[in-house]
Amino acid sequence: MTRPLAVLRPEPGNARTAARIADAGGTAIRLPLFAVVPVAWQAPDPAAFDALLVTSANAMRLGGAALARLAALPVHAVGAATAEAARAAGFRVVTTGGADAATLVAGLPPQRLLHLAGRERVALPGVTAITVYAADPLPLGTQAVESLAGSVALLHSVRAARRLAVLVPPAARAAIRLAALGPAIAAAAGDGWAQVAASPHLDDAALVALALHLAD
Repeated sequence: MTRPLAVLRPEPGNARTAARIADAGGTAIRLPLFAVVPVAWQAPDPAAFDALLVTSANAMRLGGAALARLAALPVHAVGAATAEAARAAGFRVVTTGGADAATLVAGLPPQRLLHLAGRERVALPGVTAITVYAADPLPLGTQAVESLAGSVALLHSVRAARRLAVLVPPAARAAIRLAALGPAIAAAAGDGWAQVAASPHLDDAALVALALHLAD
């Protein structure tokens, strides 16, 4: 029997992933672990930087009016969806990385980077970060967590992987398979799961395809 796919990412991405699953003939359990919200911020002097580092489409979606001051700076984006959001906001994307932020930064020539980031983030050496959005945990009852049994849970972030590991007790993990958006996210979920696989590509379509494969 094909397992349902549990979509844990925040809205509006949750709805998009669930629709992608439905289009592929799968069944989605929509259970966002976080709600993404804007954070008040002021854009620094753009002359102090050579480029922007954008690691999530949320930075462009929730950055607000302050983004306009930085519009002349080129963008290094992590993932195709992030690059697309930057272009839609009027920015010029010069690099689209297929791995994580650290790998992308390591491959760039020396430059002054401003990271438009979430409140919870991994510090990147030599990169200035400013918070433009936050992902706040949503309350989940026992019944909601128990609904994950027999599913394939999709993990789009390290933070989601860590929270899932807190929510699901070790004794219940053997009933859940995990599809993660990269090896670092898979590792963050810890041990004891029925099966864990990492997508080689940082995009939602690849993650859904992997999860559908695990569901069979």
